[in-house]
Amino acid sequence: MDASAGPEMIPVPARQVTLSDRRTQRSWAVELDPYQLGTYPITQVLYAQVSGERPSTARGDHLPVEGVSWWDAVQFCNALSQRKGFTPAYRQVGGEDIEWDASADGYRLPTEAEWEHACRASTAGPRYGSLDEIAWHRGNSVETIHEVGVKRPNLWGFHDMLGNVWEWCWDIYDPEVYGTYRVLRGGGWFDEHWSCRVSVRRRSHPTFRVDDVGFRIARSVTR
Repeated sequence: MDASAGPEMIPVPARQVTLSDRRTQRSWAVELDPYQLGTYPITQVLYAQVSGERPSTARGDHLPVEGVSWWDAVQFCNALSQRKGFTPAYRQVGGEDIEWDASADGYRLPTEAEWEHACRASTAGPRYGSLDEIAWHRGNSVETIHEVGVKRPNLWGFHDMLGNVWEWCWDIYDPEVYGTYRVLRGGGWFDEHWSCRVSVRRRSHPTFRVDDVGFRIARSVTR
């Protein structure tokens, strides 16, 4: 993992994905175009190189960055895009509103449908493998965060999709009930096993920062 080279990205094929929410008992289908997604959550060393900041409580270059808000993640995406010569994906249009330019080739947060599609990697169960083999969770983490890439990846090569840190997604969770709260996916190092499942959805305010929330990044495949 050479941070100076930028994030490692894996291409993900197009597909229709069905999402569900246990709270509302609702399901909905999403059509996905091909995209790229980071092999790992963003590490502290890459975050520091791009932003000049080290917000994490635990310190280690190859630990996932944590203690970052949704806003922090969006700003990182734009800064990394500019650093790499890509068109930034996000425009601030006032207040808490952010506009996503879907035609941009820059880095961005995955949608939750993109996140779930990549996490499943063509599997159908609640997890893509035995939990202790693929994820750091409350039962095996010794209540601390761990370096990325230690646990076994899924079939498409993605590491730490479950456990270690929750990951911010682009989507608003439920605007009628929770306003601007954004979606988090994947479970973290302090979560019980039932939170580390592919379909589990969590939400929080876009300014929220805590030591088990990080993010990974995506890029659209431009034609």
